[in-house]
Amino acid sequence: MTPHQLSRQDARRIAVRAQLLDANRPTGLLDVVRHLTLLQLDPIAAVAPSADLVAWSRLGSRYSPADLDTALERRTLLELRAFVRPSEDLALYRAEMAEWPGRRKLRDWEQDIVDWLQANDACRRDILDRLGAAGPLRSRDLPDTCARPWRSTGWTNNQNVIKLLDYMVLRGEVATAGRKGNERLWDLASRVYPDDPVVGVEEALRIRDERRLRALGIARPTRLRASSTPMETQVEPREVVDAGEPAVVEGVRGTWRVDPTLLGQPFKGRAALLSPFDRLVHDRKRIADIFEYEYLLEMYVPVAKRRWGYYALPILYGDRLVGKLDATADRKAGVLRINAIHRDVDFTKAMTAAVDREIKDLARWLRLDLVRSSP
Repeated sequence: MTPHQLSRQDARRIAVRAQLLDANRPTGLLDVVRHLTLLQLDPIAAVAPSADLVAWSRLGSRYSPADLDTALERRTLLELRAFVRPSEDLALYRAEMAEWPGRRKLRDWEQDIVDWLQANDACRRDILDRLGAAGPLRSRDLPDTCARPWRSTGWTNNQNVIKLLDYMVLRGEVATAGRKGNERLWDLASRVYPDDPVVGVEEALRIRDERRLRALGIARPTRLRASSTPMETQVEPREVVDAGEPAVVEGVRGTWRVDPTLLGQPFKGRAALLSPFDRLVHDRKRIADIFEYEYLLEMYVPVAKRRWGYYALPILYGDRLVGKLDATADRKAGVLRINAIHRDVDFTKAMTAAVDREIKDLARWLRLDLVRSSP
C-alpha cells in the first residue's frame, strides 16, 4: 500500500499519544502496563526507580509504588527478564521458551552458551530440585555446583548460578516469584506463570509486534524473523517488522510503520518529566530523527564531561522534547534537589509554569521538600 505521508509533528504526536503522555491521562496502573506492554526495572534510583517514574509520569501523584508491589504480589503483573509485564502476556512467550534456543542455525557465541549449559546440566537439575522442594529462594541460597565457570569481562564473571538462572528463565523453567529487598526470589515457572493457553511462536511474535507498535505509535520495521528467538537474558526489540501500515516522515530517511488508529486524531499535550528508560526516549535514534532531540544517560560518563547530569530526566512539553532536568532525591536530607534545568529551546512563560508544576508534583509524590540549586 502507499505509505502514509507524515510531518515530523505528525510523527511526534503519534508517538506521544501512543505512550499515554498526552493530556488524556490513564486512570490505573494495570491499564498503563497493559497498553505500554512493559515497565523496565532498573536498580538506579537517583530520583526514583524507573518503573515508578514511568508510572508516575502517566498517572501523576495518584500512583503509589505500593500499587506496583501489590500487583506483583498478586501476580496480575509479573517480572520477566527485568521487565514487568501483564501476567496474561506470558502466554506470548512460553512457546518461544519451550523452543529455546530456537530453530535456526546458531552463531558461534550462541553455541558456546548452549555448550556451557550442557556442561552444567547437573547444577541446573539440582536447582530445579531445590526450588521444587523449598522455593521461592534467593540465588545465594542455591549452591554453585557448576562444572564449568561462566567467563566474562564484566561483573558476571564466575557468577555461575545467576547466569544459569537467567538462561533457565529463557527456557521457561524458573521465574522471578517476587523480591526480598532488591534480591529476586526464584521459583519453578510452573508455580508462577498463569496456566493460560500458550500462543504459538509465529503468532506470538506477530501479536507482540502489533502491541509494541500500538505502544510506540511509530517505529522502524526491520527485524529478521530468523533472529527473533532471544539468546540474551535481557532483550526488548525496538522494531515492529510488518505490523501496522507503512509511513514516511518528511525530512527523515527510510521507512516507518505506523499504527493507523492514531492517524488524524486530535492532540492536546502537556508537560511531563520522563525516566531515562522511558520508551518514548529509549530509542535514541528515533528521538533524534523525529524529535530532533539529543540525549545520553550520563551516569557512566566522568563527572567533568557530563553535560546534563548523572540521571537527567528528559522534559516533554506538548509534542516536543524541550530539555533535561538534573535532579537528585536526597532521601537522608529529605529533599528533592534541582541541580539544573537544561533548556534545549527558549521556554515561554506557559512552558516554564507547566514544567514547574511537574517538578513540584514530583517532589510531593516523593514526599520530599523541594530545593533549587539553580534558577
